[in-house]
Amino acid sequence: MGSNLEQKLIDELLEDLENNRLVLPTLPEVALRVRDTLEDESMGLPEVAQVITSDTAVSARLIQIANSPLLRANRQIDTVELAVSRMGSDMVRNLVMSIVMEQMFQATTDATDSRLRDLWEHSTTVAAISHALANKFTRLKPDQALLAGLVHDIGSLPIIARAEDVPDLLRNTDMLDRIIKQTHNKVGKAILTKWNFPQEIIDVAEKHDTLNYDSSKADYVDIVIVANLQSYLGTSHRLNEIDWKTVPSFKKLDMETDVNIVNMAGTGDDIKAIKSVLS
Repeated sequence: MGSNLEQKLIDELLEDLENNRLVLPTLPEVALRVRDTLEDESMGLPEVAQVITSDTAVSARLIQIANSPLLRANRQIDTVELAVSRMGSDMVRNLVMSIVMEQMFQATTDATDSRLRDLWEHSTTVAAISHALANKFTRLKPDQALLAGLVHDIGSLPIIARAEDVPDLLRNTDMLDRIIKQTHNKVGKAILTKWNFPQEIIDVAEKHDTLNYDSSKADYVDIVIVANLQSYLGTSHRLNEIDWKTVPSFKKLDMETDVNIVNMAGTGDDIKAIKSVLS
């Protein structure tokens, strides 16, 4: 019976996705306004700072991030204007997106609360590791890698929301896990496409579970594949049983497969600091 229900739910979910019936999350207003302002050639960073200042929670977090190891500022940054001018437009866009992501993972019912909290916890770990990997092993943008790590599992959200309407599914966590595993990459691709994210981050949502992924040069998918595997070190998760030597992404990052980045001198502290800013 279980597998029939499971297949039925997967089929319904993918069919609804195909026909635009699946309710996908929307980006918070402040993130959209920041992006629009940055894309408007008649506007500059002072206007972006103004938009951010209108949202007290985002302002406070941005200033906190500006004073964290992410930026390594040599003096205290105490205003949004200063933070924005120090960061520049690309980093501001990525970090505002990263800050508002947490709002996406808020539960509407007690039944899904702990599940969404766990998912956010995992996403912040992968994001912090991705930032460190980009910094240490590539020329890719660490703030873009951070955002890629935060959104890699975004496709799980509408599936968990759907489960609220199927009590049997909420009770059967193994079945829900299997449904998420089978469908969240497609759903994630749809969400980030709807949000007009760059293709290189849409690819992360779609391909981060393709462990044999092997493009011509290291990209954000490689970073998140490695970060995801590193995040499960020492756990009973199925991904902890993978032989890293079989994963091309390590080679593309020019990274030894016996390296635990969380324990590396320097990077371990950065990962902790970045994670504390995000959570």
